[in-house]
Amino acid sequence: MSAALSRIGPVMLVGAGKMGLALAQGWLEAGLASSNLVLVDPAPGDAAKALADDFELQIYPEAAGLLPNILVLAVKPQIIDAVMGSLRPVVGPQTLVVSIAAGIDIARLMRGLDTDRVVRTMPNTPAQIGKGITGAVAGPGVAGEQRAAVDALLAAAGPVIWLEVESDLDAVTAVSGSGPAYVFYLVEALTAAAIEQGLPAAIAVQLARQTVIGSAALMEADPAPAATLRQNVTSPNGTTAAGLAVLMGPAGLTALIGDTVAAARRRSEELGRG
Repeated sequence: MSAALSRIGPVMLVGAGKMGLALAQGWLEAGLASSNLVLVDPAPGDAAKALADDFELQIYPEAAGLLPNILVLAVKPQIIDAVMGSLRPVVGPQTLVVSIAAGIDIARLMRGLDTDRVVRTMPNTPAQIGKGITGAVAGPGVAGEQRAAVDALLAAAGPVIWLEVESDLDAVTAVSGSGPAYVFYLVEALTAAAIEQGLPAAIAVQLARQTVIGSAALMEADPAPAATLRQNVTSPNGTTAAGLAVLMGPAGLTALIGDTVAAARRRSEELGRG
């Protein structure tokens, strides 16, 4: 149990979608008292209702009358301005705002909520199983004690990386925020390639999934650089070397991933402009 989380409340989570619920479950399991967590969502799904039942939480359609110590914004960036307008009355002198809305910069959050006590963050979906990673940038009004509170909240989902330059968070969004989707697509592509080589679909899926799962587990267990782990698999003139000659070619994975991350960053910047 986190001693910091046990003393942190009350926390208001606005937006009970997948990421918001993943964080909420992590907080509760790490020691945040259910009496100190309030969910706000006008149309909660089955998963939100199940979490509320499991932990005896209240789900409110709006935030009126509730005064949190920490206000967590877990809504889609396309609706952030309307949401912030409705939340202004609950942002008090004690309230710290933590946003996980992709692309929404600190200046826009401060204008929308009329406070400089804002932390902009970008977690990723492995937070659902405590294997995520989060980038964070603090606004000008965030003190050391409040930063420690954010650390306690976000660490329930995995490591937290604090950035000094806010624009770097767009790169974090493009790499780790969107990155799980890239990995899942790699599994799809590897599955399709296995089927093309004549393997039954069920076996192709199993091989592709477990290869990525096992490789990730090996990387977690072994601190060696990824390049070293790759070299450990690659025998000279062997099958892996033949495959890597294609993957590492001029139009191979490095160039493709570079273009992919650049496109995701541009979209993050566009979302921030509204």
